[in-house]
Amino acid sequence: MMKDNLFYKYDVPVPRYTSYPTVPYWSDSPSTEEWLISLNKAYATRPSWSLYVHIPYCETLCTFCGCNTSITKNHRREEPYMELLFQELDSYLEKVPDLKNSPLKQFHFGGGTPTFLSPKNLQSLAQGIMQKLNMSDDFHGSIEVDPRRTQVEHLQRLRDIGFSRLSLGVQDFDPEVQRLVHRVQPYEMTAQMTEDARRLGYESINFDLIYGLPKQTEKSVLDMMQKTWQLRPDRIALYSLAIVPWIKPAQRLFKDEDLPQGQEKRRLCEISRKFLLEKGYLEIGMDHFALSTDSLAISHAQGQLHRNFMGYVEDRTQALLGLGVSSISETPDCFHQNEKALPVYERRIQQNEIATLRGHKLSGEDQERREQILQFMTQGQVNFVSSEQQKSVRAFLDEMIQDGLVEVTDSFLQLTEKGKPFLRNACLALDERLLRKQPDSLLFSKSM
Repeated sequence: MMKDNLFYKYDVPVPRYTSYPTVPYWSDSPSTEEWLISLNKAYATRPSWSLYVHIPYCETLCTFCGCNTSITKNHRREEPYMELLFQELDSYLEKVPDLKNSPLKQFHFGGGTPTFLSPKNLQSLAQGIMQKLNMSDDFHGSIEVDPRRTQVEHLQRLRDIGFSRLSLGVQDFDPEVQRLVHRVQPYEMTAQMTEDARRLGYESINFDLIYGLPKQTEKSVLDMMQKTWQLRPDRIALYSLAIVPWIKPAQRLFKDEDLPQGQEKRRLCEISRKFLLEKGYLEIGMDHFALSTDSLAISHAQGQLHRNFMGYVEDRTQALLGLGVSSISETPDCFHQNEKALPVYERRIQQNEIATLRGHKLSGEDQERREQILQFMTQGQVNFVSSEQQKSVRAFLDEMIQDGLVEVTDSFLQLTEKGKPFLRNACLALDERLLRKQPDSLLFSKSM
């Protein structure tokens, strides 16, 4: 009952801190020229870097989804979009000369549904990009897949060119839940894809799971976890359904009475988390779990874990470059997002422009707070930069201290084992921009 009370108490709108400042607080947007200056500075020493490629297309809409997608069954769109991605990369190679010689360490396909592309086109895209770049000796390629749209040939072709990590969209195994979120995906389909990936030599397999979906119950979520354990993915991302209908109108298709609420939803989280910990998964940062043999868990134990717009990764690179509509990039002092409207992105790329929509130039304070929040989100502990900050954090987190969720010493803030589900809440104490200006409208999903 005590933990249920804590979940109720701290179930408030809180940022997910995929960046700092968080996107709603981006204010000092760079021009394209300023973004290119930041990129050239970041690549001047030819550091290792990461690449994210966004494929926006999906054949059907999953009503829980918060991603930037384009719903279509028209596969004639594949090759024109691939050409846009090649043009965008060529434009960056022209405008950032050191990019070509900097070693690419991480390459991730996300979406949408990357396997919307045919196996041949997906391989051609990946290979075409890789041939233009300097691939690191310890390169890691990963892709998000929808088992309903993915063929073994997709996996084989990517494996042949060095991809070794796979993330499967699963969400839930219950047929009624799947029907309500418009994603019918039998357990046998996920099991077969997991088996195929292992047979082909993929070294790390992740399942994306969600709690809080319509019609989920304690019994159905426990069944979901048991089925997951039968397949033993190396990693699990366990997300709370983020209800943001002011951003994603498709979520208005849910009936409120179908959604687990309050204590009921919080029990689903606790059942899932308890199950995974008992089965030997380690809790990594926020919402993520990994077997001790997985590279993410090893990186966490070694203090090298990092978090960026792609999620948790084993180690940090100097820059993340995003290609494709709506993609987000980052350097040490700048965030940059591409145009979110596909026709606008297309027009600007065809004009040999960088498709800048918005971004944020990080001030010195922003950079300092970003490092603190990154450290706290990956290691659960962060050092204070001043006695004034220590006093401010202690005062802000007084209730969390009293509830045994965090500890504050003269030197650092520490998340307790009991406090792990409340990591997002504790980060608020380090968020200078939000503390100065509380939002006057709904911006964030609830923490639980």
